[in-house]
Amino acid sequence: MVAVGGGHGLAASLRAARLYAGEVTGIVSVADDGGSSGRLRRQLGIMPPGDLRKCLVALADDDALLAQVFEQRFDTDSDELTGHALGNLIIAGLMACAGDVQGGLDEAARLLGAGGRVIPAATEPVVLKASSDGGDIEGQTAVMDTAHIQRVSVIPADAVAPLAALEALASADQILVGPGSLFTSVLAAAAVSGIAEGIRTASARTVYVANLRPQPAETGGFDVADHVAALVAHGIEVDAVVADSTAIALGLLEVPIFDSPLAKANGLAHDPFRLASALASLVG
Repeated sequence: MVAVGGGHGLAASLRAARLYAGEVTGIVSVADDGGSSGRLRRQLGIMPPGDLRKCLVALADDDALLAQVFEQRFDTDSDELTGHALGNLIIAGLMACAGDVQGGLDEAARLLGAGGRVIPAATEPVVLKASSDGGDIEGQTAVMDTAHIQRVSVIPADAVAPLAALEALASADQILVGPGSLFTSVLAAAAVSGIAEGIRTASARTVYVANLRPQPAETGGFDVADHVAALVAHGIEVDAVVADSTAIALGLLEVPIFDSPLAKANGLAHDPFRLASALASLVG
C-alpha cells in the first residue's frame, strides 16, 4: 500500500494501513514552510522534516518510547529551541550524517522500528504556489489561508519525484490519496512532476480518503465531490472514495463510495481501526 499526501492526514492513512497491509510506503509533501520545519528549512537548507517525522512516527508502534521522544517539543527560554520537535532535529542530523535524505529517513525508520518506508515527494524542498480568484499565492502557510483556489503547482517547476517514489507507485496493490489538507498537503505532494502520472498509470486501485470536514478558506464549502473534482483537475482519477457522510456532505459522485463512520469518538480525526476496515475491503 502506498499513500500520498502530508501532515496529520497522511499519518492517519499510514496508521490504518499498518493494520492490514504487508508493505506500507508514505510519499510525503516537502512544501512545508511553517513552524519548526520552516525554521529548519530556512536555517539549514534541508527538507522540511515535520511531515516526514509525523509519518515515521505513524509507522512505529504506538507505545514505542522513541516514537514519543520524536514528538516531544522543547518549551524553553531559548529562542533557538522553543517549538522544535526533537524528532525534527534528529532527522536533520541523520540526513546530514548520511549525506543523503533517503538514507537519513531510512535510518530514522530503523531506529523507530517503523513498519514501512517514508519517501519525500521531491528530491529537493519545494515552494507551493496556488492560483486563485485573488491572484497567485506562494508558500504553503499563505496558501492555507487562501480561498477559491483553482490550481496548485510547485517551485521549481522542474522539481522531480525520487525514483523510489515512482517505483513504489508502480508496484503498489493499493494507492491512497488523502485524507489531509487538499491543496496544501495532498496536491502539494501530487503536484511534483511524476507523482500524479505515477498514480494515473499504476495498475493499483486508487482510493481517495475524504476529510471529515471542509477546511476554512482552503476548502470552505466543499463536499466530497468537490474534493474529487479538484483531484481530477490535477490529473488524479480515483477508483473509489472512502468517506463519512455523518461528518461531511458527499455531493454527486461518479465513482463507487464506501460510506461509513470513520471518526474517533472526539470526531476530530480518523479512527485507524475503522479506516483500516474500510480500506482493507477495497484492496485489489
